Amino acid sequence: MSKIIMGFVLHDRIKTASSVQDLLTSYGCEINTRIGLHVASGDSCSSQGLILLEFIDNADDKAKEFEKKLKEIADVNVERMVFK
Repeated sequence: MSKIIMGFVLHDRIKTASSVQDLLTSYGCEINTRIGLHVASGDSCSSQGLILLEFIDNADDKAKEFEKKLKEIADVNVERMVFK
């Protein structure tokens, strides 16, 4: 059994959020937990965003597909941890 945790930064959240959201939706059945973080104040939001994902057990192939497609989106930096 393997557990994959993936994190990625959107460096231009306004420009990339729509594409990333579409990708997250298409892999929604493989994602167990999703946490989105960005700095916001009363009158503005940060241009960067951090998203953390926990994939379902043994979703290695789907996580690799997701990561490959995510890296095709400009201004996104992806990192992952795999626990066996």
